[in-house]
Amino acid sequence: MNIVIRKATSADLPRALEIWRAAVDATHGFLKPQDRAEIDVMVAQDHLPNADLWIATDETGAVRGFLGMGENEIDSLFVDPIVHGKGYGSALVAHALQLAPEAKVDASEQASNAVAFYERRGFMRTGRSETDPMGRPYPLIHFRFPGAAR
Repeated sequence: MNIVIRKATSADLPRALEIWRAAVDATHGFLKPQDRAEIDVMVAQDHLPNADLWIATDETGAVRGFLGMGENEIDSLFVDPIVHGKGYGSALVAHALQLAPEAKVDASEQASNAVAFYERRGFMRTGRSETDPMGRPYPLIHFRFPGAAR
């Protein structure tokens, strides 16, 4: 399998939103329906159009996942559930670490797949928050990649 990481274009945004929705539905069953709906609007109208977004495609060019980068941090990483475990998330993290070798990332504590994903890739826990950035009761685990040895 040949995974290609490229900069997103505005034409990629509808597919990125589809992936976000499918991945959240598959892994974030703990979200209250009202919160899920509010977050969906934020992702569609604010996050995806304004993020430093990178796309992972397969050998046919089909978009399979995306990465949003903030200042020295991964602010979003979602892969289409039909290709979970196929290397797209790992390829996106590897790209993120090229951009920010000591990247930070927050993972929902209730999405145990995300916590384990980052730990398996060498990210170290640096803390925990009781709520998400909007104050909702969804605890976050804070991670940082240790980067190159000093």
